[in-house]
Amino acid sequence: MVLGRRDRKKRQTRAALAAAALRLVAERGLDQVTVEEISDAADVSARTFFNYFSTKDEALVGDSESDRERVLRALATVPPQVPALQALRLALAEVVDEVQGEAELWLLRMRVVMQHPVLLARLLSGNAATEQALVAALAARTGLPPDDVYPVLVVAVTGAALRTAMVRWAASGGERSLAELVNEAFAAVAAGLPD
Repeated sequence: MVLGRRDRKKRQTRAALAAAALRLVAERGLDQVTVEEISDAADVSARTFFNYFSTKDEALVGDSESDRERVLRALATVPPQVPALQALRLALAEVVDEVQGEAELWLLRMRVVMQHPVLLARLLSGNAATEQALVAALAARTGLPPDDVYPVLVVAVTGAALRTAMVRWAASGGERSLAELVNEAFAAVAAGLPD
């Protein structure tokens, strides 16, 4: 998808605000940074900040809603004969590649989130909404009801595999490829986690 000039500018501004928020919070701590300081560091007004984020915390944890929509769109394009776990891995590919492409920002984000448990709670709540949407999409894809154990379990395992890969990636300082670590995690799950 090719973005127009206005959309590119919006994306750049959003990214600049998130990066400024992460840098400042990493340097000073969560409670010592204001929206005004973040806005100044990104060279925009506080009003502009609130055009992109409703809170400082939202700027720090990322845009789970946008990622959710991209993964759902990608899942819809995976052929129906592809097994559920593999289909979800394929649907996550674009987001995983984007995280890898923004490694410095994402490694900083993970460090900040781990240092401030209140942010971890916010991140997990955004992930819960994504998991619910994926369960519904996977249930529809498989013809099962959304409360059936299969789509719920496949999505939960997918989330665990992705989180495990992200933590390992951050622990390595981004030295290993995130996609490689995600593939390892999914392969271990697909193999049935033998003893």
